[in-house]
Amino acid sequence: MPFPTRRLRAVLLATSSAALVAAVLPAPEPLGIGDRLFPELGNPGYDVLAYDIALTYHGDNTEPLDAVTRIRARTTAPVDRINLDFARGTVRGVEVDGRPADFGSKNEDLVVQPPHRLPAGVPVDITVRHTSDPSGSGDDGGWVRTADGLVMANQADAAHRVFPSNDHPSDKAYFTFRVTVPGKLTAVAGGLPAGRTRHGAATTWTYRTEHPMATELAQVSIGGSAVAHRTGPHGLPVRDVVPAADREKLEPWLKKTPAQLEWMEKQVGRYPFEAYGVLVADSPIGFALETQTLSLFGKSFFTEPAYPQWYVESVMIHELAHQWFGNSVSPTSWSDLWLNEGHASWYEARYAEEKGGGALERRMREAYRLSDRWRAAGGPPARPDGPAPGQKLSLFRPVVYDGSALVLYALRQEIGEAAFDRLERTWVRAHRDATAATADFTRLASRLSGRDLTAFFEGWLYGKKTPPMPGHPDWSSEKPA
Repeated sequence: MPFPTRRLRAVLLATSSAALVAAVLPAPEPLGIGDRLFPELGNPGYDVLAYDIALTYHGDNTEPLDAVTRIRARTTAPVDRINLDFARGTVRGVEVDGRPADFGSKNEDLVVQPPHRLPAGVPVDITVRHTSDPSGSGDDGGWVRTADGLVMANQADAAHRVFPSNDHPSDKAYFTFRVTVPGKLTAVAGGLPAGRTRHGAATTWTYRTEHPMATELAQVSIGGSAVAHRTGPHGLPVRDVVPAADREKLEPWLKKTPAQLEWMEKQVGRYPFEAYGVLVADSPIGFALETQTLSLFGKSFFTEPAYPQWYVESVMIHELAHQWFGNSVSPTSWSDLWLNEGHASWYEARYAEEKGGGALERRMREAYRLSDRWRAAGGPPARPDGPAPGQKLSLFRPVVYDGSALVLYALRQEIGEAAFDRLERTWVRAHRDATAATADFTRLASRLSGRDLTAFFEGWLYGKKTPPMPGHPDWSSEKPA
């Protein structure tokens, strides 16, 4: 059945949100690209090339932001409708190639009816005028409220709770952010500054990425922030965004970043992006997140006296390592998450060893002891169980962290340190600014080691039981309870 006419849609929109409109529009259907863990995430039929996202913040982090999301895409198949991932906002209007388009919603899809059928291989511009609602909480993700503003935490599937998108890491795109805030506040986003304009009492801050980015890695910070600038390796711009009142208190941690960048470059090669820095949010978040070019941390992570220095620094390395593993080289599917978290945990453990946090071998032996339990509770590293209902973050289990770093340790034991180091450097160089899957990693490991590692990876990545550790026949794994 066809969508209602634009005249009818306009009447409906006068009193209805997108969710209510969806109830009366016939036959919008959610799609997806069939990700094993998030089957309705992402959308077929087009490839996003660039997002241009304008957000207007009115000074209250409980109120919706006004927003306009412009998407430049190219069709990959003939399409009669365009599905976008979007939830938690009111859609006020949609245009396709400059012409008004009808739309509806179903589940967490915004379904757009173009004025005519689009053939494969043509450019298409989609403009959505909407609100971006920060009222969600807990496992929903998306906007996170801070003491004086907002930051984003979009992993794994929450970017579409902030802006309409093709919300799957396999469809990376360039981003422009235009963030308008009251004049006393500062807006910062991923990428590099591209202008600042005052409009009476408000200021619009513009940022652009120079490399494609997955939607889950987008970051916008709004608040009473101070921005500290320094220089990293090869003249790399390093900027840290912190609560203004805490700048001096946090400086001893922030000034470590250039040396940490140098350390990571010695391991895997040159930093892959245009800038880096740490974003410290005045919010009781219990996690850190590798948003591209600007890693997110809660303030208490740096101010909690119980955390030893080596631990804080090693977690900073974890998020920094993600800029190579997960950000520059993004997963083709969410089942490839072990490639992100396993590598970040691997370099975290190696850095911790250098800083007094205990021997790498001891940490890996403890991971081996617990590995069968982790696999029983969450599946093997490359075939993890889906998140528990209503608990999306439960996807991030121990098996994808130290359980996956253990796979890398076993691989280094199996092929030797020299071949392993070649593999790491080649991996991030060959797939820079792209996506890659577990099969790509295993093929490259076999090629560079000169050996068929099919049986090795089958056991370590997909087995219900942890295989024997090469070089450590005495290591044992506890049976699951």
